Parts: sequence; structure tokens; C-alpha cells
Amino acid sequence: MTATTPADRIAALGWRAIAGSLDEQGFGLTGPLLSAAECDDLAGLYGGGGFRKTVVMARHGYGRGEYRYFDAPLPALVEGLRSALYERLAPIANAWRERLRQTPDFPASHADYLARCHAAGQTRPTPLLLSYGPGDYNCLHRDLYGELVFPLQAAFLLSDPAGFEGGEFLLVEQRPRRQSIGRVAPLARGEAVIFPVAERPIEAARGWSRAQLRHGVSPLRSGRRMTLGIILHDATS
Repeated sequence: MTATTPADRIAALGWRAIAGSLDEQGFGLTGPLLSAAECDDLAGLYGGGGFRKTVVMARHGYGRGEYRYFDAPLPALVEGLRSALYERLAPIANAWRERLRQTPDFPASHADYLARCHAAGQTRPTPLLLSYGPGDYNCLHRDLYGELVFPLQAAFLLSDPAGFEGGEFLLVEQRPRRQSIGRVAPLARGEAVIFPVAERPIEAARGWSRAQLRHGVSPLRSGRRMTLGIILHDATS
């Protein structure tokens, strides 16, 4: 891993291919973006401070395992990844809005988009660390935290896949007037999967229609799996 900033690494990705994969499969893979040391550093934050909320999934029927939302200010690496991802994903999000006959109004900078979230009462940061042990899983869900929703997000695998079994990233798509389709995104350590928060445009007989999506994680059979989630809209609570 070369010593570049998150913005440099993200800018160097093949964004045309990622956009094509999002259109074809509903998700795109970045290839490894974080070094092993960066993965270890991020995972090591989990037991410390700097978080605004901890969720034990079994208490809420969300699955099993635990996750923690970062508080502001975000760690520098998380903030850098979030801003750089937004700038590359905003054009894709605007293209999706055009296909769905909506106004393509996502601003170019993440700071401007967050200002819009905060004006709408969504002021709490949403990046999070997720921790899974044997038997843990995450039910299919959507990360909706208020009226404003940026339609794409990312999840980085921080653990070495050789160190756990199970724990696959799952994406289930409900297509209009068709049966649902499920997909698994295979991830390397330090790699991100980019995927829709709730819906995406798909080609239909007469233009474009909406496919509804949910994502989750299959049960972990052994080992430990740590993930960094990057959601690009802020939350009301």
C-alpha cells in the first residue's frame, strides 16, 4: 500500500467500472484501499472512546453482535474516506436521480451536503464500527436516519478473511414484478463494497424503475469480523 491520502487512493479507482458494476450487480468493489496497519488501527479504536452510541443488536432484534457510531469529530482517516467517497459518488447519485425523473441536486462537496443534512435536523455522524464474533449476524436492513438519504454507502472489511468463517456481506434486491435476487460481495482486507442504501434504478420495458434493496451479514461460524461502515448522510438521533 503506497503512502497516499484516502483522497488520492479513491481518486485513482476505476470509477467507470464501479458505476458499471453498480448498474449490473447492485454493488461495486474497490479493491484494497486500506493497509493492514490502517485496518488494525481502525479496529483498535473499538474498545476506546470517541463514540456517541453503542448498539447491541440482539436487544433490538437486529441480529447478533455490536456496533458503535463515531462521535464528532471523526477520526482523520474516517473523515478523509467519507469526504473522498462522497465526491466520487455524488455524480453517480445524480445520474440515478435523473433516471428516476428526480432533480439531480446532490452538491459536489460533502461539506455542502452535510450542511443540508444539519439544516434538516440530521446533525449526528453515522460512520460506525461493527464487531462480529462466532454466531453473530446482521439482519437485512436499510440505513435510513432521517428525511435526507444519500443513496450510496460503503463498508470496509478490516479483518483478514483467513481469520474467520462465514460473515458474508449480503445484498437482497426486490425487483418490480419479479422475484427477489440475493448477492454476496466477496471482500479482501481493506477493501470496500459500495452499494445502495435503499433503492436503485434498473432498466424496465418503459424506461427505468426502482428496485428496493436491503443488506446484512450472514452468521459468522468462527473467528472475528470487524467492519467500518461509511454512511454519507447524518442522523437525527
